[in-house]
Amino acid sequence: MGKKANLRERITKYISDQYAVDPEFPWEGDSTSAVFRHRENKKWFALIMDLKKETIGLSGKEVISVMNLKIDDILLRDIVLHEEGIMPAYHMNKMHWITVLLDGTVPEERVLDLLSVSFEATLPGRRKKKERPAKAWIIPANPKYYDVEAAFSKDDVIDWKQGAGINTGDTVYMYVGAPVSAILYKCKVLKTDIPYDNKDKNLTIRSLMSIRLIKRYNRDEFTFKKLGEEYGIFAIRGPRGVPNSLRCDLEGEEK
Repeated sequence: MGKKANLRERITKYISDQYAVDPEFPWEGDSTSAVFRHRENKKWFALIMDLKKETIGLSGKEVISVMNLKIDDILLRDIVLHEEGIMPAYHMNKMHWITVLLDGTVPEERVLDLLSVSFEATLPGRRKKKERPAKAWIIPANPKYYDVEAAFSKDDVIDWKQGAGINTGDTVYMYVGAPVSAILYKCKVLKTDIPYDNKDKNLTIRSLMSIRLIKRYNRDEFTFKKLGEEYGIFAIRGPRGVPNSLRCDLEGEEK
């Protein structure tokens, strides 16, 4: 089988290895719809199904695998629903769940990012933000709304919009949008869930995180063009994981 055909199996194995959760098949006579749930509270964090394309509004009658994931962050959900291969959830609450195609349309790294968000959104309260080791993220900064370069020229520690799934101790690489269009900063997350309430026509912010500048990059090192051509990153609309090859280059490590 090709790489795309094995994506469902690879994700199932990833869930088993990463979260120690095996699939359940709760519907009699249906051996393809797999539910993944937390052991403590029994809440679902993923549902993988095989569906005909036409069932979810796509052209064609062939069967593809899809995964339903929970995204409680309204802003993040609105962002990801504009990404190719992601749509409002099939057969579940569309205000809180999304459907992700597992046919290769959505990059595997992005699927795993959203799986992590769903896993944490459904954790028992006492385990949230304590479940996993530190992660690395790419986060966007729009210079039209905030001059982050000026902010970091004054202080190495700033407050930033809390990204869904980001924990204290994580690393964030900040991608500054046009006209810069490049990753400029590596930062460490010092604190999360700082209360904040801002809502206007451009941006809604409900909480902040405090981040410390660790490293600066030249504007021509990790440009948008390079991110696409060398690392397969063609959009940075919200927090996303960092492919290992890019992380090694950002850290100056051997791959």
